[in-house]
Amino acid sequence: MSRRYDCSEPMERTRGIAETVSAVRRGELIVMPTDTVYGIGCDAFTPVAVQALLDAKGRGRQMPPPVLVGSVRAATALVEDLGTYGQDLIDEFWPGALTLVCRANRNLSWDLGDTKGTVAVRMPLHDLALELLKETGPLAVSSANLSGRPAARDAREAEEQLGESVSIYLDAGPAGQGEASTIVDLTGPVPRLLRAGAVPEEKIRAVVGVLLTDEDEPRDESGDQAQPISLAKDDLNESAPDKSGPDESTPNEGSPDKGASDKGASDKGASDRDGLAEGGLDKGDKDAEGDKGGDGSQVSFDKGADPGRAG
Repeated sequence: MSRRYDCSEPMERTRGIAETVSAVRRGELIVMPTDTVYGIGCDAFTPVAVQALLDAKGRGRQMPPPVLVGSVRAATALVEDLGTYGQDLIDEFWPGALTLVCRANRNLSWDLGDTKGTVAVRMPLHDLALELLKETGPLAVSSANLSGRPAARDAREAEEQLGESVSIYLDAGPAGQGEASTIVDLTGPVPRLLRAGAVPEEKIRAVVGVLLTDEDEPRDESGDQAQPISLAKDDLNESAPDKSGPDESTPNEGSPDKGASDKGASDKGASDRDGLAEGGLDKGDKDAEGDKGGDGSQVSFDKGADPGRAG
């Protein structure tokens, strides 16, 4: 049976976070608040939990969830390389509404779906979310809604849509401003804007200099624009992109095959997760409350409230 914790009450908040950490470790689904909408999350290193998350939303592996982290160190452990500008973007905009798409660390045992070797990662600006993430380690988080329906703006709406598929609902009142996070792809030699959002394009350009957009896409001989990286419409804005064309990489290289659940892989995933759980921000990480103001994690979603942008 699902449980809901009123996080406006200090004792309930403490108990709710503790119970949520335990639920995540058991491979169960949880719902957490963000500064945009509520998100449904699970342990990023438990493939069966990630599949349960996709099933709860009614979506397939071709739409993998993004990953939220509680510290910069945890984020860098998830990726192969931040590229030339990744660290500068993190220093400027994290915690906050910027999602970075990078090549996933090949040595990690996880399976987020058909990511084609990439991961979309962000450090949210929300005090409760950060507190939870430092205890659990990285979480796969998607918008708390059924595919095709509007994302939930409070715990009640999330529960109406997801019901008993979720073990724990953390209720922190209405969530967010409703604006999506900005997504920047760092997998190529030049940063590319995948989606405009809460962080203005001009501010990104001020850090990276050159920023490719859809207008910069090459055209084929017929004059048609080449197919860009596409994002799952019905997911958080941190959703890992699905690159069109031949796939030269293995989804989440180094992770177990779909359905693999042998004890060795499970133990490795748990070890990876535990090693990334944080007790606090690393030295040099921005203080979520002091530097940004407000609470707000941006488990971002496509702009607006229509079903196509529900996460």
